[in-house]
Amino acid sequence: MLEEITIKNYALIDSLSLSFQKGFNVLTGETGAGKSIIVGSLSFLLGGKTDGGVIRTGADEASVSAVASIRNGNREALDWLASRDIEIEESQVIIRRSIKSSGRSAIYIQNVPVTRADLAEFMALLFDLHGQHSHETLMHGESHRKYLDGFAHLEREVQDFNRVFLELAGKRKILEAHAGMEKDRETRIEMLQYAVDEIAAANPQKGEIQELENESSRLGDFEKLTSYVNNAAEAFFDGGDSVVTLARRARTSLENASDIDGSLSPLLKRVEDMFYEAEDIAEEFRGYRDLLSYDPERLEEVESRLNVLLKLKKKYGGGNTGLFNDEDGILAYKEKAEAEIEALSRIEENRGKIKMEIAALEKEIANRAAALSGKRKDAAHVLSGKITEILTRLGMPHARFEVDVAPKGESGLVCGPWGADNIGFLISANAGEPLKELSRIASGGELSRVMLAIKTVLSDADTLETLVFDEIDTGIGGEVAAAVGEYLAKIGAMKQIFCVTHLASIAVRADNHLKVEKRNEAGRTFTGVAPLNAEERRGEIARMLAGDAGAAALAHADEMLAKYGKGVNNGQNATISG
Repeated sequence: MLEEITIKNYALIDSLSLSFQKGFNVLTGETGAGKSIIVGSLSFLLGGKTDGGVIRTGADEASVSAVASIRNGNREALDWLASRDIEIEESQVIIRRSIKSSGRSAIYIQNVPVTRADLAEFMALLFDLHGQHSHETLMHGESHRKYLDGFAHLEREVQDFNRVFLELAGKRKILEAHAGMEKDRETRIEMLQYAVDEIAAANPQKGEIQELENESSRLGDFEKLTSYVNNAAEAFFDGGDSVVTLARRARTSLENASDIDGSLSPLLKRVEDMFYEAEDIAEEFRGYRDLLSYDPERLEEVESRLNVLLKLKKKYGGGNTGLFNDEDGILAYKEKAEAEIEALSRIEENRGKIKMEIAALEKEIANRAAALSGKRKDAAHVLSGKITEILTRLGMPHARFEVDVAPKGESGLVCGPWGADNIGFLISANAGEPLKELSRIASGGELSRVMLAIKTVLSDADTLETLVFDEIDTGIGGEVAAAVGEYLAKIGAMKQIFCVTHLASIAVRADNHLKVEKRNEAGRTFTGVAPLNAEERRGEIARMLAGDAGAAALAHADEMLAKYGKGVNNGQNATISG
């Protein structure tokens, strides 16, 4: 529902802020007052095409912003916002659109920038603007299906069909992938099996490459290693002044000294610890030196094994990419290859299973599609009759409306995401004329009355909360105008309606009455909108009836307000500045 709108520097509007109520709202005013400007600003907000020509003379930018509430039942609008990570606050959303004299524009939904196409798509889930051929869901074939399914209360059944349809499409994609895979299946299995066999034959062990590299380094530089070891041994325990010899001598001397001066006992303890540690190190080092030997055959064996493992690492272990540590990548590749071999080996079994699942889903789809088609045809007959009946009362006595439910395919069952039916709204506006698509209706007034009839029948099933009718009173009067007002009031009991009208018989039924006026100040023209109180409304109805507010016109206005009118909602407010 449209709760607030602010218009700045749009055409003849300098600055205008309005708050709206639910129910049936009418906008009236003398010819040329600027009612079309108000509708134009709404069209601008709904994503209509425009250019810098709408900017008020002397201004650099025109802007329209609004606050709209979204009820929980409008899942499409809520899902649209959620899919774009746009958060709604307290069931309200703020929409802003502006255009500069340079032609550059900016559009925001909840401070998130969007394109004009996004704006039009989103606002179409909240508003319908009738009287021009833009923003009319009535023109789109998909909306016809939604209207019929809503009337027949088939939404849940259609969603279930769509779920099965998408599942079937997914299974078919898998089967296609399997068919493509079959062509190269044997080659792929052969390649993978070769890799598995090669890795299994080498049987790499975790940490083996590092150990072999260490051993290769030791054997490859054996002479240097031996020289360094002998030098260290001589310094540590072989020489006359070796570390062990000196530590033993220091210990003996400190033992004698501590017998004389007991304060040296702690230092003696540390020297003893050093001596024992030196002896332990010397013992280990002797063992290492004694086992040190050069084995050219072992070096050749190590380098051969290392070469095998490094080749495997390069082929299967990620090479030098750093994805794995040494043997981990090789073993991971082997495990993955074995799993793929198993999957490829079972492809026939899997394909057979998928074919069975597809056959079952196709049967289910056919049954669901047939059931939907039957229910849609039954509902289409009833809906066609109801809408035709209302059109007769709305000044189209020879109109014939038909909801056409036709199969998608010329032969055999052809299904789409929402069933096997092409659903279209057809109309013959005059006697003797064939049924045509709604989009071929020339009159905006006729099209608006068709939508009024549809919305009347579908008012409890339609999720759109706000409807705008601009040309609905074109070429009508008398009883037809009274009927139009009656149906607008009926829909207004459940939805928010905006109607621009010249007819008192329509305006008198409104819940809220707003007047559009043009005024001149300091040589400039301004358009403004103001809500009317009871007395102001009485005068406006009289003007619409007779062109003035004379006694006879006021008496007629009082009679109509007493018969059809409602109490004026004084909760509205408007601020008009110029």
